[in-house]
Amino acid sequence: MTGNRSGPRPLPLLMAVQALTALSSMSALPLLRSGSLNWSPKLQADAAKFAEELQRAAPDDFARAVQAEAVRRMNAFADGVQRYQQSPPTERPPAPPVIWQKGSARLLDYGWPQSGATGPAILCIPSLINRAYILDLTEKRSLMRNLAARGLRPILMDWGTPDEIERGFDLTDYIGGYLGDALHQIAAETGEAVSVLGYCMGGNLALGLAALHPARIRALCLLATPWDFHAGHGAALPFLAVMRPGLEQLIDAVGVLPVDVLQALFNGLNPSLAGNKFRAFAGLTPATAKARAFVALEDWLNDGVPLAGPVARECLFEWYLGNTPGNATWRVGATIVDPAALTQPALVIVPDADYIVPPASAVPLARVLPHAKLRTVNAGHIGMVAGGRAKSILHTPVADWLLEMLT
Repeated sequence: MTGNRSGPRPLPLLMAVQALTALSSMSALPLLRSGSLNWSPKLQADAAKFAEELQRAAPDDFARAVQAEAVRRMNAFADGVQRYQQSPPTERPPAPPVIWQKGSARLLDYGWPQSGATGPAILCIPSLINRAYILDLTEKRSLMRNLAARGLRPILMDWGTPDEIERGFDLTDYIGGYLGDALHQIAAETGEAVSVLGYCMGGNLALGLAALHPARIRALCLLATPWDFHAGHGAALPFLAVMRPGLEQLIDAVGVLPVDVLQALFNGLNPSLAGNKFRAFAGLTPATAKARAFVALEDWLNDGVPLAGPVARECLFEWYLGNTPGNATWRVGATIVDPAALTQPALVIVPDADYIVPPASAVPLARVLPHAKLRTVNAGHIGMVAGGRAKSILHTPVADWLLEMLT
């Protein structure tokens, strides 16, 4: 089937951002000509040079050029969205076997016989916000399959979509309940402690699990995991504080934080990203590897799940506004999650171009873990695990480190 996608999500917001960008460009022209436009300090030198050049341009000609460029950008964005919506569906790789299930959560064993994996088990924990298959996006862009190809046994926690009971879950329910049971299942089968890999919020869940069951966890690998939630997000936190009453009312009304609200919050961190990437996609030749990769990633981005209400409150208001992890006051049940108390070897990988989990938020985790190795990679939050260079910059180094620690 083609043409059945309604995304990117939330499309009305993304279209409004494009329109407002165009309108603000036009409305800024009088300020630009008068020299009263408030430029970012980083752009002051370029702005001064631009002002000199602008004096030599005819005002009406320049205004028409700005208008034409605004229209071009909006049309290119619309073209990119339409091409995405009409692209052929992304083919998913063969599904691995399910070895455990509870509620909506499942363990997917990528060490099944065809993979050739015979090494130590690695429990891989993604975020609760997005689908787990970002770690198995395509055959060639799959952390899970690349770890298995190196002989390790990666086992992926697929959270699924919260059912009626899970909509009332908090982080303790997920960590002490589902993850604790999954860890017990793997440890009982293998007869040994289990290594844990966490991506983004999944890294925080992994740390919570390690705090509850330190003796059962052999090593920790933490990818783009935030820890100091007040570092790197200074501009966004006041807006979140202002939005809190409305978000609280929404969660009370529907029991979850809806997908489109989550997507809107993420888009607010980098409002220009959607426009830029869909304009770039409009210029790609259809059916090329690059175009297919774009569609696969966008399909994942738009295949989000709602966040259980209590979890949303903990993450948004306790983590981000209260900085409970960074202040060493975050608890799972009665247990404080204190990385300084963990003795396992740990690998902390931080993408240096990450706007979702800024390096300033993730690097402190490597400083507080007693036996951590910090590795910085030149990538963004998602490109690190599923981009074209992901195998060389992340998958291979992670496999190398795990094999060195565990065999």
